[in-house]
Amino acid sequence: MSSPRATPAPSRSWLKPDTWHLRTRLILLAMALLVAICGAVGLFSYASMDSFLTGQLDEQLSQAAKRSNDPGRPPLGGFNGRPDPLDSRGQSVGTLNARILDGQIPSGGFLDSDTTRLPLSAEDKQTLLALTQNGIPVNRSLSNGDYRIVAVQTGYGDVLVTGLPLAAKESTLASLVWTFVFVSLGGLALIGLAGTVLIRRTMKPLEQLSEVATRVARLPLDAGEVALAVRVPPSNSNPGTEVGSVGHALNLMLDNVANALEARQRSETKVRQFVADASHELRTPLTAIRGYTELMRMTEDFTPDGRKSLARVQSQSERMTTLVEDLLLLARLDEGQPLKLSEVDLTQLVIETVSDEKVIAPDHHWRLELPDEPLAVTGDASQLRQVLVNLLSNARKHTPPGTTVVTAVTKSANGGAAVTVTDDGGGIPADFVDHVFSRFARADAARKGTAPASGAGASEGTSGLGLSIVQSIMEAHGGSVEVTSRAGRTEFALLFPAGALARSTDARAQQGDTPPS
Repeated sequence: MSSPRATPAPSRSWLKPDTWHLRTRLILLAMALLVAICGAVGLFSYASMDSFLTGQLDEQLSQAAKRSNDPGRPPLGGFNGRPDPLDSRGQSVGTLNARILDGQIPSGGFLDSDTTRLPLSAEDKQTLLALTQNGIPVNRSLSNGDYRIVAVQTGYGDVLVTGLPLAAKESTLASLVWTFVFVSLGGLALIGLAGTVLIRRTMKPLEQLSEVATRVARLPLDAGEVALAVRVPPSNSNPGTEVGSVGHALNLMLDNVANALEARQRSETKVRQFVADASHELRTPLTAIRGYTELMRMTEDFTPDGRKSLARVQSQSERMTTLVEDLLLLARLDEGQPLKLSEVDLTQLVIETVSDEKVIAPDHHWRLELPDEPLAVTGDASQLRQVLVNLLSNARKHTPPGTTVVTAVTKSANGGAAVTVTDDGGGIPADFVDHVFSRFARADAARKGTAPASGAGASEGTSGLGLSIVQSIMEAHGGSVEVTSRAGRTEFALLFPAGALARSTDARAQQGDTPPS
């Protein structure tokens, strides 16, 4: 026999890789690598250009210093009568010249664009006096901007200072930096777009494999006939490529799983057919046994032990008949036979079944919690009656005398109907709750610390099919059954979908009908 249906697979299977995040990581990795390469090339280019421009500027500075240094001797008036270095020929705009003598600067300044002289400030003179007179160019900040300066001691005992502005060099380097930045950003954008397209095309076969695996993971493979027709398309299952090898292996695995499912289905069908046939064939001899037993009790005289044995035979035949009927019902439910639908008043059905249980077990406390208006659903009346009978008898058999059993009928939050059966018995062990709806799970082992009630259920036990029948009938009606249990409180809830409510329920409620007491 097939086992109860398992919980459906989650919507997101662990088999499906997160290809979107994988693409993002690959693109970010490529971008980071490109940024690192661009940064390294930029730094190298900047350093090379800076070195080249500095060398070029030093060459110009050396030539300007030579032009500024008058090789002739000073006139009789001394050094103060020597020509001003700024008057030397070939000096460019912005050139700095100064003469240092005895720690003083008797002459010096900047050559302005209109060939006029701009005087040195006091801070400029202090900066120039602090220069090392070794003929090595250095960078200094003056009032007229940043300068490349060299101080050379002449043969006349004075020091000649010459400087050229750094503005042209800095402007060239700034242009180089901005050009490289804009070119790098454009290259990054282009590489990013091209990489996205390329990676998307490369990852598309993996996405198709992921979709196939996810669709298979969502199929209800736990029971029933399963048509496992999902396969990886031939374009992605060619063993000649890496992705094709994975797709080919996945198809082989799916073929194997499909064959196993078909074999399982054939086996289940044979077992189900055997159970149905065997149960059907057993009904005739069991009926004959009960009939002849009853005839012998009415026509023959037996000793007390004989009557006791005959009663035992009759009890066991009745128990066997109940088991056969349960097996036949499960076989019909498994085959999906159509229900005999009609309007079923849940309120009246609960009242009748609880009243029957009161007669069987008067030592239990039976309570009803019913709505003010009748609540009806569309279903198979006989099967729904058996659902309630099974739940109530289960509560009766597996709880001690004095237990309170509450049966309630309510309208659920989703617009459907709900019937609950709650008792304050010892509860179901936590490790058994997940198995209570399994077939042939012994209900008398489900409660701990309790003894079954007196009567046939106490002496004979149960078949373990009652709750499985409850679950199968509720699923056939599009509903479900749930159980919650702890010490002192066990509740079984029958949940009917919103579509199961009979249309006449609201009409009868408007008429003010009330359920019978």
